[in-house]
Amino acid sequence: MTGLEPFGARLRRAMDERGPLCVGIDPHASLLAEWGLNDDVAGLERFSRTVVEAVADRVAVLKPQSAFFERFGSRGVAVLEKSVAEARAAGALVVMDAKRGDIGSTMAAYAESFLHKDAPLFSDALTVSPYLGYGSLSPAVALARENGTGLFVLALTSNPEGGEVQHAVRSDGRNVGATVLAHLSAENAGEEPLGSFGAVVGATLGDLSTYELDINGPLLAPGIGAQGATPADLPRVFGAAVRNVVPNVSRAVLRHGPDVVTLRDAAERVAQEIRHVVASS
Repeated sequence: MTGLEPFGARLRRAMDERGPLCVGIDPHASLLAEWGLNDDVAGLERFSRTVVEAVADRVAVLKPQSAFFERFGSRGVAVLEKSVAEARAAGALVVMDAKRGDIGSTMAAYAESFLHKDAPLFSDALTVSPYLGYGSLSPAVALARENGTGLFVLALTSNPEGGEVQHAVRSDGRNVGATVLAHLSAENAGEEPLGSFGAVVGATLGDLSTYELDINGPLLAPGIGAQGATPADLPRVFGAAVRNVVPNVSRAVLRHGPDVVTLRDAAERVAQEIRHVVASS
């Protein structure tokens, strides 16, 4: 055991103390260029270090997108390792956005890469895909419980293509997205103050009142900013579950770099807006 409290309890406290904002660390080539950085490992390291310095001591969650580091090979992964460690040391919870999904020993190995207490990339939570069947995630669920970490499972995503799978109707009349939410609700049953197994639900999806979003777990909500959603949309989309929403903002904050103070101010403005919306709901 790591000695960590369950992820859900740590996340609830971080959201209450720092606000619910999650800032993405997405060093894609166009954003590096906007910052005046080269699309190389040096640019990657400068970008990541600056984001961590600017916001890791004040936002609840940082979410590095693993792919943007992996594309640089082992040196890029080394930058990711350092960024994760420094962000956690500054008090932010780290959700590794790797969207892993497989079966059996392979799924277990993916989980060990990010959720095992001794892993170089040890993170507080991991995004995973359930589309080999929710049961395929069992090794990750078990390891998360053992280590006090969590999962965010793709349920109702903001990309238009997701609907062909997530809205498909099963023989029992319930669609796939609703089925994923039901599994997560069962994982979180009885957990206080918040379960550790969350769903990814897009903030751009409009009225979701036909879905049971109160899964006693967190809802990671991409789509605010560049994809068109705003903090003001959150109550309409998430209803009574809005208090458990972790809105993810990337470009709307990151485009204010590379100046640390400007980045910090941008994150604080978004965080305050989200706090106000949630408090008023």
